[in-house]
Amino acid sequence: MTATPDIDAFTRPYWDAAAEGRLLLRRCRACARPHHYPREFCPHCWSEDVDWEPASGRATLYTWSVVHRNDLPPFGERVPYVAAVVDLAEGPRMMTQVVDVPEDDLRADMALEVVFRTGDDGVAVPVFTAPGRTADA
Repeated sequence: MTATPDIDAFTRPYWDAAAEGRLLLRRCRACARPHHYPREFCPHCWSEDVDWEPASGRATLYTWSVVHRNDLPPFGERVPYVAAVVDLAEGPRMMTQVVDVPEDDLRADMALEVVFRTGDDGVAVPVFTAPGRTADA
């Protein structure tokens, strides 16, 4: 078992953008609300008239947990790590990891920005760090 995301025709634009260092969201053209994780319909009004748009990459830390044990590859090699939920500047919440921030520095509502971690499988995954830092691979 690996942590490689399932990349299909629908999610390919999201992962291609991540490989280029860009974070995408979906926005509904019917109700104008953004959402994340990517879906083929709006979770607010159920419209299928949704489109990709670039996100700013800015977020604030909503909640987090420091994981000290995980037996699933590749996470076991990364412990301890910070599993987190962030509020994207555009509104949606996103599950992610916070990287390169000391545990004692984590605070609710702290400013974060997206960076991308490329795994052994070559897939770039969005993670978040304090502004001005870069993610270690």
